[in-house]
Amino acid sequence: MSAPHRLEADAGGPIACSACPAICCQLKVVLIAGDDPPHEFIDLDDEGHEIMGKGDDGWCAALDRDAMKCSIYEQRPFVCREFEMGGGDCIDERANWRRISLTLA
Repeated sequence: MSAPHRLEADAGGPIACSACPAICCQLKVVLIAGDDPPHEFIDLDDEGHEIMGKGDDGWCAALDRDAMKCSIYEQRPFVCREFEMGGGDCIDERANWRRISLTLA
């Protein structure tokens, strides 16, 4: 695996999950073979695919809102395991989120 991309966070420091509004935890996560999160966190999308459920706030149902950490970290889906802090997908989603936020402002 190559070295992770680095991007300075909005506050001027390196990207850290603890200083992020959980952007990745608001994405649709489609479960694949081998994923085994607790049943209470699984939902179905309009096409009948199993996905990680979301709360009324739009965040993943498995996100502990107080700690801003995954409550099922050891059982998290493959796509979550592959979403690397500061990696390319993280950087892209942060950029998309900033563009949307600026558009709504």
